[in-house]
Amino acid sequence: MALLVIFTLATLLPFIPSSSFSLSASDFRFCISRFSPAVLPVNITTSTTAVNDSPKKETEIDRVLDNGVIKRTFNGHGSAAYNFVLMSAYRGGVNSFAVIGLSSKPLHVYGHPSYRCEWVPLDRTQHPVSTTGLKILTDWGYGRIYTTVVVNCTFPSLSAVNSGGNLILHATTGDPSLNLTDSIPVLTEPPNSVDFDLYTSPEKTKKYDYLYCGSSLYGDLSPQRVREWIAYHARFFGDRSHFVLHDAGGIHGDVFEVLRPWIELGRVTVHDIKDQERFDGYYHNQFMVVNDCLHRYRFETKWMFFFDVDEFMYVPEKETVAGVMESLEGYSQFTIEQMPMSSRICYSGDGPARTYRKWGFEKMAYRDVKKVPRRDRKYAVQPQNVFATGVHMSQNLQGKTYHKAESKIRYFHYHGSISQRREPCRRLFNDSRVVFENNPYVLDTTIRDVGLAVKTFEMRTIGDRLIRTRQ
Repeated sequence: MALLVIFTLATLLPFIPSSSFSLSASDFRFCISRFSPAVLPVNITTSTTAVNDSPKKETEIDRVLDNGVIKRTFNGHGSAAYNFVLMSAYRGGVNSFAVIGLSSKPLHVYGHPSYRCEWVPLDRTQHPVSTTGLKILTDWGYGRIYTTVVVNCTFPSLSAVNSGGNLILHATTGDPSLNLTDSIPVLTEPPNSVDFDLYTSPEKTKKYDYLYCGSSLYGDLSPQRVREWIAYHARFFGDRSHFVLHDAGGIHGDVFEVLRPWIELGRVTVHDIKDQERFDGYYHNQFMVVNDCLHRYRFETKWMFFFDVDEFMYVPEKETVAGVMESLEGYSQFTIEQMPMSSRICYSGDGPARTYRKWGFEKMAYRDVKKVPRRDRKYAVQPQNVFATGVHMSQNLQGKTYHKAESKIRYFHYHGSISQRREPCRRLFNDSRVVFENNPYVLDTTIRDVGLAVKTFEMRTIGDRLIRTRQ
């Protein structure tokens, strides 16, 4: 009957004056759709269901209260932020997993979102199991539109059966007016794909002794400063170390050419994370990024370091990195004291002409000695003991944290030097103590003194490929 109506209209259409009536292709599609059965998509990866069939909320209007105050109202329409933005999920043990992503910050501030984890075995003879997910908010209130969420899924009854399965995260908004649940497949494990020895044999030899997890790199970074930083730390940490860098737009072509020799040697891995820019989080979502790095490489390294590419680690001459780390094995985490260096004034002890040819950390040799209540610290962890992490330390770990390591290890911070694609020296001095812009500085050649050794190491390791690197 419906088709008869449509064909009748099509027959009579040419005889109807165009000024009084018109039909477009979209009109016909609308008519047809009224009679066509709904077609569901073939591949559905995420489903959304209403938990409570609450009545439709009426639009509120402004009103004047009894005390004369005008009560303004705010009515939400549509969807402005995602319930959950998945970055990654990793197995963390025989019966545990970690899911890393973003979620709407207002939802967590004003609502009560919750998470439920479900493990669905590929073997149909095994029953699915579920558990309540433990929500960890790692950015301590720094989030913007989105905040970082790490969900720990620990199943009481899951055993080391290598038959494969799917991990489903059920994310519930907890919104009192519209409580929705999104069911998100976050991890698939094929049969016989898990090495359970990683989780049951802690003494198993790690791939690395030290792994560096970098925050989001963004902006117009200096290729020369990056060159100096990677050469210095590749020598500092030794052959059994690895560097993970995250490109949020900062690893442009010139910077990548500096990293290329180290990538080819297997010393550096670069992750392109520029797509996260669509989700407005704190500092290019660096809290999410470092938590992904923590869980991705958690079982590949004994120690994991978190600091920035304008910061240089240092241990005293009579110490070694291996010796220092061995002395701190009883701690799951230790924090590292900052030595703030000026990135604007330089030491001209070699003469102005030679000074400008020096590497950045050789000539930026003045340390800020202004007394302040506290300075930011960076840190290192034994990752198997950490559930989630931050930028300056972790607050979610098992075991002890050590805060008195300044006699063993420190870091020198050349703030802002990495983002300047020009000669960093604004003023040259040849004094042991100077005052610049009402700030006191002292000459500190600690990092400067290893400059020749770092340059020699770079030449022996990758040759002269980077000798013509520009600022």
